[in-house]
Amino acid sequence: MNRQILDPREFRQALGAFLTGVTVVTTFDEAGAPRGFTANSFTSVSLDPPLVLVCIGKRAGSFAAFTQSDGFAVNILSERQRDIARIFATPVDDRFSNVVWEVGPAGHPVFTGTAAWLDCCRHDYVDAGDHLIMIGRVAGFSHSTHPPLGYSRGNFVSSGLERAAAQSKLATEIIAILESRESVVLVGEKEGPLGLPTAAHMGHENDPESLVGKLKVSGLDAELGFVFSVVDDTATADRLRIIYRGTAQFRATSDPRYQIYGLRDIPWERLDSQPTRIALRRYVQERLQFRFGVYVGGPETGQIAEITSSPKLSTNDHINSKEYDV
Repeated sequence: MNRQILDPREFRQALGAFLTGVTVVTTFDEAGAPRGFTANSFTSVSLDPPLVLVCIGKRAGSFAAFTQSDGFAVNILSERQRDIARIFATPVDDRFSNVVWEVGPAGHPVFTGTAAWLDCCRHDYVDAGDHLIMIGRVAGFSHSTHPPLGYSRGNFVSSGLERAAAQSKLATEIIAILESRESVVLVGEKEGPLGLPTAAHMGHENDPESLVGKLKVSGLDAELGFVFSVVDDTATADRLRIIYRGTAQFRATSDPRYQIYGLRDIPWERLDSQPTRIALRRYVQERLQFRFGVYVGGPETGQIAEITSSPKLSTNDHINSKEYDV
């Protein structure tokens, strides 16, 4: 039987399409020191008995500590704990000094401020290629109302930011940066100014004045994804510009005003405004590096919350427990 040779990078990106939460898995080593790594390879297994599993790479620095331990705790991180996710995914000295923790009912480190934690006794460990599947029996748990931190396609996902933007009472512009075959979608007449698909509200496909409705009428098969930027322009225009990124596919009946331009071939001189240029330049830069963030601020100044990984936080099957867990 012939086996297809898989490109590891492409395989990771395919796995990254699955939206997950983010956890820090913890235990104590034989010397009694706390150990932990960031992972999104976590799932529930059984309600009766209560079983969960998580995977650890065999090259992880704390691999021996986990294989020799009597169990582990899974700390499901909240949106406010992105820094903790990064700390436990990189070779930082004394990681646990950066987090408030205590010993859980099964005897493993559990964090405060999480969306939830589960402290587990060892149930079964299963060898699986370059990873070990650790199955734990939940001995105790806790959960809170904190929104959980999400992760997909190399990005941290913040549902809280999207909710805050959607609930704003300011006049809004909802804008889409859509990618199609490594090109971006721009709207405009032939040889005229080009802009991004824009509407006053998100809406639905039956509302032709909404963004979703305009995209539906355009004939594009468009899908909106994550927030790309939230620009508070109250100083000059009393409005909020919310830009989403997404994907689009053209059909034979698509509106000809919707055109695609390669990421390296955008006609910058034809763009209809400076905000459009700023947004697209940032998009192209981050897309070519496969590193996205969310810009929050005013038209001129603000900050980019890094929601994707640096090269040290890029493994999609679980966030860098292989290369950088120590």
